[in-house]
Parts: sequence; structure tokens; C-alpha cells
Amino acid sequence: MKKLKLTKYIGPSLIHLFFWLFTIASLVPFILVFMVSISSEDSILQNGYSLFPSHISFSAYQFLFNDFSEIAKAYGVTIVTTLVGTVVSLLITALFAYPLSRPDLPFRRTLSFYIFFTMLFGGGMVPWYITYVNMFDLKNTILAMIIPNLLLSAFNVLLMRTFFATSIPDSIVESATIDGASELKIFFSIVVPLSLPIMATIGLFNTLAYWNDWYNCMLFIDKPELYNIQYLMTKTLTNIQYLLMKSSSSAQVGDLLAKMPRETVRMALAIVGIAPLLFAYPFFQKYYISGITSGAVKG
Repeated sequence: MKKLKLTKYIGPSLIHLFFWLFTIASLVPFILVFMVSISSEDSILQNGYSLFPSHISFSAYQFLFNDFSEIAKAYGVTIVTTLVGTVVSLLITALFAYPLSRPDLPFRRTLSFYIFFTMLFGGGMVPWYITYVNMFDLKNTILAMIIPNLLLSAFNVLLMRTFFATSIPDSIVESATIDGASELKIFFSIVVPLSLPIMATIGLFNTLAYWNDWYNCMLFIDKPELYNIQYLMTKTLTNIQYLLMKSSSSAQVGDLLAKMPRETVRMALAIVGIAPLLFAYPFFQKYYISGITSGAVKG
């Protein structure tokens, strides 16, 4: 009996230990990035990357926030594009996915294949760029960081469609229709409240996509006041790399680089770019896990 009781407790304890070790291993890279970002440049050059820096220095952050107004503007642009883009993209995705989940929709299979086809083939970068710049005139506008490539994802539509088809009972929709509710009434009053897990999941996908995007900004934005935080960080890193290449041919540039944090500023850039998402993720986690598993069930 004692042996059985011991075995009963050893199994769960080993599982808990495994997940604790896995969690710690997952956190180590983030901790390392932060520790390197607050290390002095000299300690990095002498001792390399370490979880326990020999000398604490915030010179990398002082370098990045030397012009705080520029950072603040970039954060503002990123927050606006992320909030507007996420909400509008989530609404369009849901309005597209819900009809596809209804078995009585005419040409449902054709429409589903059409959106799946866009996951396999594209028109190419040149016509894509010309369309947005010449036809829609999105150059140097906030919409250029919201619409291209990000506003509607075929994968998200199919994921949400599967959730609607497998998790929204047909009897509820039929009862609401018999009671005289319109399609919009059914969608916003019944379907959306029952679909919070998949809504939060797709919302998190969209938030990550908009927050981390720098490619659209690089292609469509020439005005510095419209730079988002990711592109501003990328541009800063590119400038540092350019100075490093020129340092060998210019004594003046070499003296400047001697006083400038180089390795630590790379890690500080990562912290500045990802920190807001790390704080926001726990609020989505509960819905994210249930939403992604429910939406992945084959209908």
C-alpha cells in the first residue's frame, strides 16, 4: 500500500518538476537579454554575456532615450496602429468567417477555397507595392501600416470559421431566427459573446503582428514623425552597424564609437520593443489557450 501511495505522488511531482524546469529554461533567455542590456560595455567585451554582470550600467538606455520625444512619437504611432488595426482586423475577420461557417451559405466551398488559395499564391512584391502606392495612395499615411499584409489573414479566417462551425450550436441560431432576430443581431448578441476565446486568440495574433511590424513602415513611410517603434529601433541598429564599418577608415568615428554602447544597445533595443507585450500577454493567456485548441478542431 505504501508503495502504491508513493508511486501515486511521484508521478505528478515529476511532471510538476519538469514544467517548472521548462518554465525556468524559457525565462533564462529573457533574463539574459535584460541583464546584458544593463551591463557596461567594458564588462561585455571582457567577460562576454552573463546572467550576473560585473558592472551595472544604464548607458544603453541613456543612449536610446537621448531623444525621448522621438521614442515617444514612435511608441504613439505603434500604439495607434496596433489598437486600430487589431480591432478593425478582428471585426473583418469575424464578419468574413461567420458566414463561411453557416452550412446554408451559397457557394460556401468556393469562397473557402478562394481565401485558402491566397495562402498559397501571391501577385508578387512589385504589383503589390504599386497597387497600394499608386492606386490607393497610402504612401506616408497611418493606413499604410494597417492595411497591407496585416488587415486580413486567411489563416485567421479559417481558424475562426472552424471555431464558429464547431462551437456555436445551430439550435441557438435557429431559435434566434424564429424569434425574429436579424443576422446582425444574432452575430453581435449571440455569436460574439460565445466566441470570446477565439476572439482573444485572433486579437493576440493581430496585436503581435502589428506591434512587431517594421516592414510596412520601411516600404511606405519616409517621414520620421510616422516611424513606428520597431522601425525606429531597426534604423538605430542599422546606423550603429554602419558606423562600425566606417570606424576603421575614420579616427573621428572611432573615437565616437569608443564612447558608444554597441553590444548592450542591441539587447536594450529588444527590451524596449518587446516589454509592453510581455506585460499584456498574461491578460490574454486564459482565452488564448482555449481559443487556439477549440479553433484547431477539424469541422
